[in-house]
Amino acid sequence: MDRAEMKGRVKRFAMSVIDVVEALPNTTAGRAIGNQLVRAGTSTGANYRAACRARSTAEFIAKIGNVEEEVDESAWWLELILDRGLLAADRVLPVLREAEELTAIFTATGRTAKRNRSEHAS
Repeated sequence: MDRAEMKGRVKRFAMSVIDVVEALPNTTAGRAIGNQLVRAGTSTGANYRAACRARSTAEFIAKIGNVEEEVDESAWWLELILDRGLLAADRVLPVLREAEELTAIFTATGRTAKRNRSEHAS
């Protein structure tokens, strides 16, 4: 998957997160979790775009680490929504699965970038 395709994928993820958040109940918990989830889920894409513009390998590694953290945090909030029964599982599980896949992709991307940097430094 190239960068343009991944940009589209993280944008679709952000829109799915927004859909989940808008469906949450208007309760103290729903609002609090929704606020956190929408921040993490939408910043995933913004941080990925920033990583794509990195001026060095070190900057890319740092920024892709931010992407990994935000998408993993999104997974946490989605799990909490499920565990608390705030929304039906069929509404949340596809978004959670995507968060988990993206977390794995960005974790691997960061590891590969670190390994490549080490190999080139030798």
